[in-house]
Amino acid sequence: MSTEDFPAEDLRTEDFRAAAHATADLVSDYLAELPARPVWQPMDDTARRALLDAPLPADGRPLAELVDTIGRDVLPHPMGNGNPRFFGWVNSAPAPAGVLATLAASAMNPSSAGGDHADVHLERAVVRWIAELVGFPHPAGGGLLTSGTSMATIVCLAAARNRAARRAGWDVREDGLAGLPPLVGYVTGETHSCVRKAAELLGLGSRHLRTVATGPDGRLDTADLRAAVERDRAAGLLPFLVVASAGTVGTGAVDAFGPIADLCAEQRLWLHVDGAYGAFGVLDPAIAHRYAGLERADSLALDPHKWLGVPVDCGCALVRDTEELRGTFSLVPSYLRDEAAGALGWFSEYGTEQTRPFRALKVWATIAHRGRAGIARDIARCTALARRLGELVEADPELELLAEVQTSIVAFRFRPAGLDETALDALNRELPVAVQRRGRVFVTGARLDGTEMLRACLLNAATTEADLELLLTEVGAAAHALRP
Repeated sequence: MSTEDFPAEDLRTEDFRAAAHATADLVSDYLAELPARPVWQPMDDTARRALLDAPLPADGRPLAELVDTIGRDVLPHPMGNGNPRFFGWVNSAPAPAGVLATLAASAMNPSSAGGDHADVHLERAVVRWIAELVGFPHPAGGGLLTSGTSMATIVCLAAARNRAARRAGWDVREDGLAGLPPLVGYVTGETHSCVRKAAELLGLGSRHLRTVATGPDGRLDTADLRAAVERDRAAGLLPFLVVASAGTVGTGAVDAFGPIADLCAEQRLWLHVDGAYGAFGVLDPAIAHRYAGLERADSLALDPHKWLGVPVDCGCALVRDTEELRGTFSLVPSYLRDEAAGALGWFSEYGTEQTRPFRALKVWATIAHRGRAGIARDIARCTALARRLGELVEADPELELLAEVQTSIVAFRFRPAGLDETALDALNRELPVAVQRRGRVFVTGARLDGTEMLRACLLNAATTEADLELLLTEVGAAAHALRP
């Protein structure tokens, strides 16, 4: 095959270099201009159809032309989460160091399943860094990077399932679950949906996830948990798992880990903590006390691509018992045997992925650029802004704060005089989209104890108090426009 079969741009270093420089300029301009642009706007139909109906190219296009197309057709239509006035869901702005590292990692394009190359060793280092940041014990091999907390949860719960089955005299990997008494897990009404998905995918069944009560502060009620465990044991079932939260997605509530860990130790239950968004809040001295006992969990799932701003995708599973984790997943065919991997073996022995992307470089760059002190300052600023937003909500007669601000999520609703609960729910259900369409701020909604609400999640340290005031101004303006 001759070189004429390949696009010339791919063969001449200078063509790639020019396109790479153009891309860097394009991305730099995009990030710099974000604060002055609408946070989000619906795409017009022409722009949408241009992407949806794009035909499969018959012939290739020059790299420079592709860069121009990205600048014209893609970057003008963002989700909005890079903007400091984006308060929706739990989506962060990308850390600049992580953006740069993503390009370098893509240039190397390894499979980080295992072996003796830089990405493998860097991943072991950054997993240890993450554990150190949140104060979780980290034996060598006790964790790995994943696509997100959804996958990290599957990894952690699989290890919990296998331990429980083995203690019951059952080999799940060999025999499956058929014939084993049902394994039962315990969650709250605010537990993230990824836990239910994990239970379903692992063959546990969502019917065997018990919903435990929470107190007025949104934290798991240990007395109700104990009663549920005792009922299930008496019924011949096998309680094995408790899922606690280091920041619920609805209100940011942090469970009382100490009492839960005590009960789990007594009852021989696996304690898993969902720290997807909120676990890094432990770095803020003002709220660190809320996380007491987190280090006693058997496993912790979290997302560097949330509060740390590591570009998506990047989750992390941390497991206290390395051998339990490896015993759940290790399966090494002969063609993958590699003595150079060392005693810890390959990462693919600790999770479900074989070919794994080089996620570690963007984590390394993000943490190394800010350092522990810089990350802690950013997180403390976000939680302080959230508390300030809570104060502004309480000071506004047309707004109602629905939950204590424990981390950096503020749950509130628009509550003017003269509307009954049905009308208030209808208004607050429509309100998030109405605010989003105005383009000046972005906020999302949810339900809390059956009540429609708005929830503002603060993850961007570049957000200002003026942005908070604008958020509430926009909520009020959109609400009054919606009222008949």
